Amino acid sequence: MTRPLRRGHPPLRLRRAPVRWEHQRPTWREARPGVIAKALGRARSRPSGNWYVVGASRDLRDDRPLARTVAGREVVLWRNAAGRLVAGPGVCPHLGAPLGDSPVRCGTLVCHWHGLALTGAPSAGWRPFPAHDDGVLVWVRLDEAGREEPTDRPPVPVRPAPAGALTAVYTGLGTCEPEDVVANRLDPWHGAWFHPYAFVDLAVVGSPGPGGEDDSFTVDVSFRVAGRLVVPVRAVFTAPGPRTVLMRITEGEGVGSVVETHATPVGADAAGRPRTAVVEAVVAASERPGFAAARRAAPLLRPVMRAVSGRLWRDDLAYAERRWALRATGRFPG
Repeated sequence: MTRPLRRGHPPLRLRRAPVRWEHQRPTWREARPGVIAKALGRARSRPSGNWYVVGASRDLRDDRPLARTVAGREVVLWRNAAGRLVAGPGVCPHLGAPLGDSPVRCGTLVCHWHGLALTGAPSAGWRPFPAHDDGVLVWVRLDEAGREEPTDRPPVPVRPAPAGALTAVYTGLGTCEPEDVVANRLDPWHGAWFHPYAFVDLAVVGSPGPGGEDDSFTVDVSFRVAGRLVVPVRAVFTAPGPRTVLMRITEGEGVGSVVETHATPVGADAAGRPRTAVVEAVVAASERPGFAAARRAAPLLRPVMRAVSGRLWRDDLAYAERRWALRATGRFPG
């Protein structure tokens, strides 16, 4: 077990009596399928305003658009001459050229087939989509895909201000639907079993009750650093939208830091199977004096943070893909 983390103490703790993986307490009785299913159902019923996360703000370049496929629709995003984010269909209205392969010149997207110039305003049958840059992630609103009541702004979760935080965004792709990704995140009980290289001493100390009044999962867990060195925290998982799960640290090192997971439908592959993009933003904050140095080292730390997220998502996408495969064949036991 680890000693409780007190304010002002170093974040690292030494596990005094580490438990081997096979000897840890089983969690399968607590991870009740009905609890996960009801939490997932409530998440799917929450409005999104037809907004979809498409990538990191840092992915936007001056010379190329950011090209994505969302719900089977090709989408391009770039910054116009005024620096404002614009988005629209990725198919040129002239003869169908892929605008994602076209360059941006002085804020204008120029089709590389015949030179049709798009500034972000309606032109030649091309119509922009509403888009939003929240400083960490970029969003696009697709009303035909979402078919909900549209909103002027996306439902951006509360997170530490980017100026005082260390941020990194990971993007992965899996053969599943968004609900399978969300269901994975609404099952915190699997953490220390499925990811023993990252998490130890995990206990779910709060989960939604039968009435669903408190629709959150509270977890005490230690992040493994090296050997017996760990960082213990308390984290709360919530699902504020149908394709979003938020993990917020409420006690321990980095209080207020969030891991924000978005599941964006891509469309079917050649075999007709659904594909989903996972866009996960880690927004870390700390009051420790040394954190300012970490922010200055952000260009070096971001690849490491993305690599950590990537290792976890190699496992978790396997979970989500397995869940979809069982659902698609009528074999899912939950």
